[in-house]
Amino acid sequence: MAHSAPGKHFRTGLSFMQIMGLFPNDRAAEQWLEDKRWHNGATCPKCGSRDIYTRPEGKRRNQPHRCRTCKSDFSVKTDTLMHKSNIGYRAWAAGIYLMTTSLKGVSSMKMHRDLGITQKSAWMMMHKIRESLDDELGIVLSGPIEVDEACFGGKRSNMSSRKRKALKETGRGSVGKTAVVGIKDREANEAAAQAVNSTDADTLQGFVAENTDQDAQVYTDGATA
Repeated sequence: MAHSAPGKHFRTGLSFMQIMGLFPNDRAAEQWLEDKRWHNGATCPKCGSRDIYTRPEGKRRNQPHRCRTCKSDFSVKTDTLMHKSNIGYRAWAAGIYLMTTSLKGVSSMKMHRDLGITQKSAWMMMHKIRESLDDELGIVLSGPIEVDEACFGGKRSNMSSRKRKALKETGRGSVGKTAVVGIKDREANEAAAQAVNSTDADTLQGFVAENTDQDAQVYTDGATA
């Protein structure tokens, strides 16, 4: 079965061209990120001091800020998903936009072509962005999504006589086993799974709702649940 949620044509937001207009160069993207991270000027990510020296434009380096308290150098990338990355700020801004607005997911090859970086760098960028989103929101897959459940456990010959008797009486292969529900994003090749106490509709559908975008297209087998 497949289900497609309504309302996609009501989406609003910035277009890709508008995003590029906001970030015409790396310095503009860097300044935007600094304003978002530090609302009232740079703060040392190591000690929290606000006594910061910022090198002038002509003498900026990869670490443009220096803390006068702990003597450490840092940038807006420090201790973020961009930490120790050589990818430019403008590419990061565009990459984050593409990954968070694409309904069907985006491949590392497309990111490589669109951003003018290597496929290896694009893969790393995507991994960092997903990791950051997972930390904040939990895994949310955008689809298309495949969903199924299965029961895991030992062989019948290794079961206790009590469990074998119960299996014989009920005729169900799930007796004495653990039920697991799993989902997979076909485009992003990401997956999530969870052991469940029941395989009823409320449990399975609740798991899917918590881990997928509300507009994702979901594919299942013919099971009623």
